[in-house]
Amino acid sequence: MTTQRWILAFCFSLATYTCRTFGSGIVQPFKGESYYVRSDCQFILIGFTVNGKEYSVTIRRGHNGLLVQVEIIINKVTTLLQNGHVVVKSALFELRQKTGLGHRHQWRRQRLKVTHPCNRKYQHIFKYGIYNRLKSSLLPFSVTWHNVHGGINSLWVTLESELNTTTSGLCGKQNIAGHRDELIRDSKLHDHKCNTSSPVLQKNDICRQFFQEIKDCVQYNNSHYQRLCEENIFGFENNQSVFCPFFKEFASQCNQSRINRFWRRLTKCAKPRCPGDLIYRENGPAVIPSCSNPKPLPFYQELTETCACPEGKVLNNGAKGYRCIPWSNCSCEFAGKSYRNGEIRRSKCHSCTCHGVVWRCSENFCHRRCVIEGPFVTTFDGKKYVLPYKCAYLASKGPSWRIRIHFSRKGLYLRKVVVRLPGELIVFRKNKVLWNWQEITQFHQFQETCNAKIYWVSSTFLQVHTTSGLFFQIQLSPEIQLFIDAPNQSKSDDKIEGLCGNSNRNTTDDFTTETGFFPNSVQLFALSWIMGNCQGNIPTTCTKRENENYAHEKCAVLNQPTGIFAKCHPHIPTDYYYTACIPRICNTGRSRREALCIGLASYAKACDGLGVVIGDWRRNTGCNLKCQKNQEFSYNMHTCNRTCTSLSGHDFRCDMDDDPVEGCGCPEGTYLNQGQTCSPKKECACTYYGGIADPGPVVISRQKCNCENGVLSCLPDCDCKNGKVCVSCSEGPVNIVKKTCDHIGKPLDTSETCESGCYCPDHQYEDHFGNCVSLDECTCVFSGKAFRTGQQVNSRCKTCTCYRGMWQCTEKPCPGQCQVYGDGHYQTFDSKWYRFSGQCLYTLVQDSCGNKKGTFSVRVESVPCNQNTLTCSRNIILKLQVHFFYAD
Repeated sequence: MTTQRWILAFCFSLATYTCRTFGSGIVQPFKGESYYVRSDCQFILIGFTVNGKEYSVTIRRGHNGLLVQVEIIINKVTTLLQNGHVVVKSALFELRQKTGLGHRHQWRRQRLKVTHPCNRKYQHIFKYGIYNRLKSSLLPFSVTWHNVHGGINSLWVTLESELNTTTSGLCGKQNIAGHRDELIRDSKLHDHKCNTSSPVLQKNDICRQFFQEIKDCVQYNNSHYQRLCEENIFGFENNQSVFCPFFKEFASQCNQSRINRFWRRLTKCAKPRCPGDLIYRENGPAVIPSCSNPKPLPFYQELTETCACPEGKVLNNGAKGYRCIPWSNCSCEFAGKSYRNGEIRRSKCHSCTCHGVVWRCSENFCHRRCVIEGPFVTTFDGKKYVLPYKCAYLASKGPSWRIRIHFSRKGLYLRKVVVRLPGELIVFRKNKVLWNWQEITQFHQFQETCNAKIYWVSSTFLQVHTTSGLFFQIQLSPEIQLFIDAPNQSKSDDKIEGLCGNSNRNTTDDFTTETGFFPNSVQLFALSWIMGNCQGNIPTTCTKRENENYAHEKCAVLNQPTGIFAKCHPHIPTDYYYTACIPRICNTGRSRREALCIGLASYAKACDGLGVVIGDWRRNTGCNLKCQKNQEFSYNMHTCNRTCTSLSGHDFRCDMDDDPVEGCGCPEGTYLNQGQTCSPKKECACTYYGGIADPGPVVISRQKCNCENGVLSCLPDCDCKNGKVCVSCSEGPVNIVKKTCDHIGKPLDTSETCESGCYCPDHQYEDHFGNCVSLDECTCVFSGKAFRTGQQVNSRCKTCTCYRGMWQCTEKPCPGQCQVYGDGHYQTFDSKWYRFSGQCLYTLVQDSCGNKKGTFSVRVESVPCNQNTLTCSRNIILKLQVHFFYAD
C-alpha cells in the first residue's frame, strides 16, 4: 500500500467519512492530521443540524485516560454511555457482553425510571464484533465504541455519505482540514473545574521500535505519528487499555500479518478473549452467523475485530455456553420453542417443517384479514395506515355486502359498525348488536338469518358468518374493533373495495378509489370512501403533555427485550403497535389506563393470530378484565358446547370455523344459562322449539315432559288409533297443517302453532274418513261429501276426478243461451244481462254476416203494453232458410 493510499484510508476509511478518538486523547478528524488532546474536560466530538434537528456526540475523559462519558443526541433522543451502561434519557439498560453475542438487540432492562424511553424508531443499538454500535435510522450516521474496564478506549463516528450541512467539533469539517488549536478551543464546553494540559513529549522505546518496524508502511510523516505515540502513552505506560488501541489502529492500516504478530509481541497487548467455542479474528463478520440468523444482512457482515465460530459452523444461540455447531444440526425456533431437524409444527393456516434453522412452510391457506382498530387500519393485503378524519367510512364492499364504520366525536374509537346484507341490516354498538332492529343480548343466543349466522364468542367478541363467504369478528368492549376475513374471489367480477383494499395479494394498489384512481396519499384515499358525518380531524400530536409522558412510559412495555411481550418480537415487530399506542392514550376519550390496555391488546391479538402465546399479559400490566356474575376470564374462549342451549341439541357453533378470543365465559364443566350465569348441567334450563323449560317436570302442548341436565324428554304415549303416531312439538318443528288430505294444495298458514298429539306418520296423511293413507290414496271433498281416489263428479259441463287429494278436471264447451223477457230484459249467450226499452222490430240473433247468406234468424217486435208504460215482445219471427214462423 502506498503512502498516499494509506493516508486516505487512515483519514477517510476509503468509502466513508470517519472520525476516531482512542487511547488517552488521540483524535483523527475527518480531514487533516491526527492530533492529541490531554484533558478531563467535556468536548463536542461532532455536531451538526439537519432539517432543524440537532445531532451531536460529546465526550469526556477521566484521569485514567479513558472516555468515562459519551453523550449522543439524535433527534431529541439522548443516549448516554457511562460506566459500561447505555442510558437513554432515564431508562437504564445494560449490554450483555457474555450472553448477547450474535444478536442485533442485546439489551437487558436493569432499572426503569423513564419518561421518554429509547425509541428504536430513530436508532438501533447492537453488538458489532467485539464493539458496540449505535446506528441512526434517520441519517447515514453511526457511533461505534469498545468498552473496557474503567471506560471506553476506542470510539469512532462514521458518516456513510457527505452531509449537506457543516459539521463542527474535534472531528472538524468533512472536506476541510482544521487547525488543532482552533478545533480544541471551539469544541471545548465551558467547565471551570476541568483541566486541559499541554502534551508531554518523552522518548519511549516501544514507540520507537514500533515505527521503526512499520516504516515501509508509514513513510510519510513517520515522526509525527511517533510523537503522537509518545504523547498518548506518557503516564499510562502500564495501562494496556490506553496504549494498545493506538498500536492496533496503525497495525490494522498496514494489514500485514508480519506486523500483526510483531506489535502484539512488542507491546504485550493480548488478543481479546472469546467465550465458549468462539475464536478471535482480526477480520471477521461483524454479526456472528447463528442458528437463528445464519446469513446476516450485508451491512452486518462487514469485517471487523470479532469473536466468531470456526469455519463451517454457526453459533447455537438456542443453547447456553456459546457452542458452535454445523448449520445442519441447528434447531428451529418458533414462539420461544425449539424444534429438531425434520420436526413439523402446524398452525391454523399452514404447516412448517424445520430444515436446519429455516422453516419451510406450506402455502398460507387462511383468509386474508383486514383489521380496523379505531383509526389504525391494516388492509387485506397487509398495508398499514392511519385514517386522518373522524368520519363515516365504507370499510369494505363486496358482491353481497357493505360494511360501514362510524367514528365517535369524543376519542379515537368507533361508535358503531353497520353491516348490510341482502334484505338484512346488522348494527353493532358498544355491548349491543341489532339484527333488523332486534337486539341479540344474551351470550348464549345464536341468531341464524337468511344470509348470516351471528353469535357471541365471549363477553367482548361476536362472530358473523355469511352465506357469501364473508367472515368477521367484532369486538364490542371496551372498544369496537373489526376483524374482517375476505372470502375467496371465485369470479373476476367479485370486486372488493373500500378502506380494507381489494384483497388481491398486492399492496401497491390497496389505495384505489371507487373510480379506479390511485391517489398518492392516505388523505385522498380516505376521502374517497367517506360517507358523511365527519366529526373533525384525528390529531397527529398529543394534546396533553401529561398524557404524552404517560404514553411513552407505559407503551414501552411492548419493547422490553425480556418483558412479557418479548416472545412475540421475532414474529411481529412492535414498532407499529408502539406508535399506535401513544396517540391512542394521548388523545383518548376514556381513562389513560383503559386506552393503554386497548393498545397492548392489539399487539397481543396479532401475536395470538400467529399462534404465539404471550402469557398472562393482562395481569402483568395491570389490565385485568372483570367478569360479571360467576363467569371467568380466558385468553382462549370458545363457545362450542359451552352453553345450556348446546345440551338440548346439536350446537351449530361447533360447525363454525372460528378463532379463539379473549373475554369472559364459563369455566370448564359449567354452561352459560339464562341471566348470563354459569351453571352445572343439573341447573340448566332446556331449550325446545317454541320456548325454554326450567329444570324438572313440565307440560308442553298438553304433553308431559321432564327437563334434566339441559335435555328435554317427553312421554310418547298419546293413545293414538287408526295408524296415527304420537308427535311431540318439543322435539322439533312439526308441520301439523300439512298432515291432512284436506290441506293439500292450500296455502300454508304460518300463524299455525305446533300442538303435540296424534298425527299420521311421515309421508302419510289423514283422509276425510279419519284414516292414515298415502298421498296417492288421499280423498277429496265436493259439496260436503267425501270421494275416494278415482271417483268422478260432474259440474257445469266439467268432469272432475279425485287424485292425491285434489280434483283433476276436464272441461267441455257448454251451450250458450240468449233470453228475452219482461220489460226489455235481455241476456246474451255469454250470460251478460242488460235492459233495453225500444219499441221496434229487433234482430236477436242471425248467422248471416256481411255478404254471407245466413240459414236462420230470430227477430222480436217490442210494442207498448199495459197502458203504454211498459214494452212487451209481442211478435217473434223465426226464419229458417226460406221458411218463416210467426209467434204472436
